[in-house]
Amino acid sequence: MSIPASSTPQLVAWKPPRRERDRCRRSRPGFRPGSRLGAALLALCTLGPACAQPISPAEVLLFETDHLARMKAPTTLVYEFRRQSNVEPAFTDSVQLDVSRNKGQLHAVLRFLTGARKQALPEVDDAHGNPVLLGFLERDIAEMKRLTGGSVGYFRKRIRLALANGAKVTPQRITYGGKAVEAKAVRIQPYLDDPLHARFENYVRKTYTFVLSDDVPGGVYRVSTTLANAASGPAPGTVVARTAAPDAAKPGAASAGAAARRAAGPAATQATTPATKASRQPGKAEPGTALPVIDETLTLVKVTEPRG
Repeated sequence: MSIPASSTPQLVAWKPPRRERDRCRRSRPGFRPGSRLGAALLALCTLGPACAQPISPAEVLLFETDHLARMKAPTTLVYEFRRQSNVEPAFTDSVQLDVSRNKGQLHAVLRFLTGARKQALPEVDDAHGNPVLLGFLERDIAEMKRLTGGSVGYFRKRIRLALANGAKVTPQRITYGGKAVEAKAVRIQPYLDDPLHARFENYVRKTYTFVLSDDVPGGVYRVSTTLANAASGPAPGTVVARTAAPDAAKPGAASAGAAARRAAGPAATQATTPATKASRQPGKAEPGTALPVIDETLTLVKVTEPRG
């Protein structure tokens, strides 16, 4: 039995009022009102004027393509989710998409991560688009809110505007099942040209990459975000800690200021602590602290299809 969308705050937030949905249908040629993932794209129209524009190639590829059209049912897709970070513990987890057929329609159940990290997501009847896209984006937006203190709606708007206006779609060859296949990659940097980027200056270089291919079950091969905090980031899969100030103390070594405060006694330490806490802002690193370097990658690793 499907979980009502109203019981899941993450997906309800993408759904606009009926008036806005009607406006988007009229203004966006090519929109398929029956599309489940298209509904997410439609919801984003409430967040800015880009709704009046034709749907971009990136939006079509991500939200208006029937990724599940070639899938046999029942089928289970297993994705590996890997997080690497210099500011929080790294981890590897799994994402599972179960696709079945009921009365001629595909039914999708997404289990995004496990245990304490698991996200509650509704089941999808008459599925067409791959739900892992929204699962990844919803988790990413929640993480951005947690790390910066920003608004969920604000981060959704930045991603939508980037997909509508600044997304780069490029051909790419990937290796899947031991052979090279054709794919397309979509890349965006939603916060790079953001007028409010000063509030989240440690995250302005964050890059989102979506790799899709018709030759991959479920259409989605990989989704990733990279935050390198340098003009030329680390090599893929490499996480390197960087500091906010060139003269910052090395890990395990006390700074000259800290040594002086210890020499002056507890009173001096207490006098400096409130000011330090008061000046700290979400999304910004204090001098001498590590700038965030975070890579998150979701990759298709296993497909279980019916025999015969």
